[in-house]
Amino acid sequence: QVQLVESGGDLVQAGGSLRLSCAASGRTFSGYALGWFRQAPGKEREFVAAIKWTGGNTYYGDSVKGRFTSSRDSAKNTIYLQMNSLKPEDTAMYYCAGLLASSVTGIELVPARLWAYWGRGTQVTVSS
Repeated sequence: QVQLVESGGDLVQAGGSLRLSCAASGRTFSGYALGWFRQAPGKEREFVAAIKWTGGNTYYGDSVKGRFTSSRDSAKNTIYLQMNSLKPEDTAMYYCAGLLASSVTGIELVPARLWAYWGRGTQVTVSS
């Protein structure tokens, strides 16, 4: 059974930084992309970032490019989201997700409903 467990969410001031972690278990993730979505109250789930397990290619949503960085530690089966220059509009529940992506190039365009695996989320709140 695949499990994705997020951690690292917190309350932070605008301009600050946080690092989220997602520990993945239950299968080998070769051929998969693991990524991050976020959802604020009353808004749709939004793609944030993703990384291909094989090769390490990264993908970002437009609103976070240049500020967020996705990385992975294969030995720990964990991905990370380093978030810098945080803004109040980054406030949301952040979810880790998994997608079979061996033949997918535009991962940032794949809608949330097509991602196969989801964690329970970790809350990020950015105060102004």
